[in-house]
Amino acid sequence: MKYLITGGLGFIGSHLTTALLNRGDNVVVLDDFSTGKAENLKSLASKSALEIVSGSILDSALVDSLVAKVDHVLHLAAAVGVFNIVNNPLKSLETNIGGTENVLGACARYNKPFLLTSSSEIYGKNTNVPLNENSDRIVGSPLKSRWSYSEAKAIDESLAYFHHMQNKLPIRIVRLFNTVGPRQIGQYGMVVPRFVSAAISGEVISVYGDGKQTRSFCHINDVIKALLIVIDSTKAIGQVYNVGNNFEISISDLAKKVIEVTKSDSKIEFKSYSDVYGDGFEDLGRRVPDISKIKADLGWVPKCDLTQVIEDVAQNLKNS
Repeated sequence: MKYLITGGLGFIGSHLTTALLNRGDNVVVLDDFSTGKAENLKSLASKSALEIVSGSILDSALVDSLVAKVDHVLHLAAAVGVFNIVNNPLKSLETNIGGTENVLGACARYNKPFLLTSSSEIYGKNTNVPLNENSDRIVGSPLKSRWSYSEAKAIDESLAYFHHMQNKLPIRIVRLFNTVGPRQIGQYGMVVPRFVSAAISGEVISVYGDGKQTRSFCHINDVIKALLIVIDSTKAIGQVYNVGNNFEISISDLAKKVIEVTKSDSKIEFKSYSDVYGDGFEDLGRRVPDISKIKADLGWVPKCDLTQVIEDVAQNLKNS
């Protein structure tokens, strides 16, 4: 098979590209190098089965030409990270909605299977955990940039789903819950690499808010296995799947866990959301996935625990 991966130089995209190449597939990567890094695929750059194209998903002509020559489209490109979304809401909306429209439009013209990587941000402030694929969306005001990513991803999902319903386009949707692991950086607000980087440097670990908010974290290796299963399964066509680890931990306890695993002497400090993101920022209390659907349909469950996640992130940061 020949796959087009938008955002293939990013954290998740580069791991997915590697997995597909390792199993013998051909991959075309489209990336604008805004958050993706060439070094993520440096060791594979010489492979004839890999083609890297520098460009934007907003370039409809380029997208059309690439979709036409592949068998399957995996759409990962997006503006990501809380800092990025809050500071650049308009650009993020244009990329996340307009880019998806371009990619989906090309897939519809050529009837190419389409995978959308969506996000747990879809659920917004709904704390009725565990969240299943039919859980309600509860989001704040559309005038708050914090929720623009959630809104964009919801529109992306609707666009994909109704292309399937009306045009019979074979689409698949996965909602990722806090994927973490090697190659992820804390620059855009990703909490695990930010904590681990501070810990191995002996710096203060900054917890935003009161630290009582909880999250669940899934190792990139587990996520890639889930994506491959979804991509390969005809049963997944037209379906939405949560992909994440259902182990819940508070952000305060996460900081303590990072210090323990890395054997760090870092101290923990608490910062208000207003100091970090500005006035009016809204966070959410809990976010834990119900993964019973993907387990029942496709047999996937995560294998790596949080200790493994922290150890792998730390090793990667030390080697970089």
